[in-house]
Amino acid sequence: MARRTKVYEGKAKVLYEGPEPGTLVQYFKDDATAFNAEKKAVVDGKGVLNNRLSEFFMAGLNAIGVPTHFIRRINMREQLIRAVEMIPVEVVVRNVAAGSLSKRLGIEEGTALPRPIVEFYFKDDALGDPLVSEEHIVAFGWASQQDLDDMVSLALRVNDFLSGVMLGVGIRLVDFKIEVGRIWDGDFQRLIVADEISPDSCRLWDVKTGQRLDKDVFRRDLGDLADAYTEVARRLGVLPSNATHLTKPTLIN
Repeated sequence: MARRTKVYEGKAKVLYEGPEPGTLVQYFKDDATAFNAEKKAVVDGKGVLNNRLSEFFMAGLNAIGVPTHFIRRINMREQLIRAVEMIPVEVVVRNVAAGSLSKRLGIEEGTALPRPIVEFYFKDDALGDPLVSEEHIVAFGWASQQDLDDMVSLALRVNDFLSGVMLGVGIRLVDFKIEVGRIWDGDFQRLIVADEISPDSCRLWDVKTGQRLDKDVFRRDLGDLADAYTEVARRLGVLPSNATHLTKPTLIN
């Protein structure tokens, strides 16, 4: 498919105009970033793996009635997606204490939480994507209370699906992030899962060994990020035939 006008470029993806109104082409880059892009690398094949993994998860959600922006995969790095109005809030679901939750509350990493905890973060790189409350979100008009209720419902359904899929291949879903967008049917809006679901946006630990299989490998210098993502793809049966061997990251100054 010939590329059209670039609409947006983020740290890990590029969006182009789609072939039809209301669609976009989402291109997955090989860039890896952490700590609000203070740490950067290029990991050959990462975009291919995240494209295939996000396709797997989004298609699976569509199949069980959880609406997403995913339409179909175009090639090894691109997807056709629905254009949506993004809500500027990240929705994080935590099943196990890790990362910023452990630091904030002094809970040891690896502690199972009594129930899934849903948190909201305002999407603003300059501010470091700060944790915000429902009151902030409604007061500042980022989303309505009904939107928030729908976002929590979507996030918990995604959690149920991902937890089951991952446990089936020996992986513990520690936490994950989704983004949500609005689509309009006449005067009525619906909320759908957008952006991506991949090891970039999840914490994934091997059930038996606790080995990290997500971007913490890059954040904490725990090994080869490509190997970790490849292992997730291999277990899920979505490993691209030409991505069985990926080179190590090249650091960018």
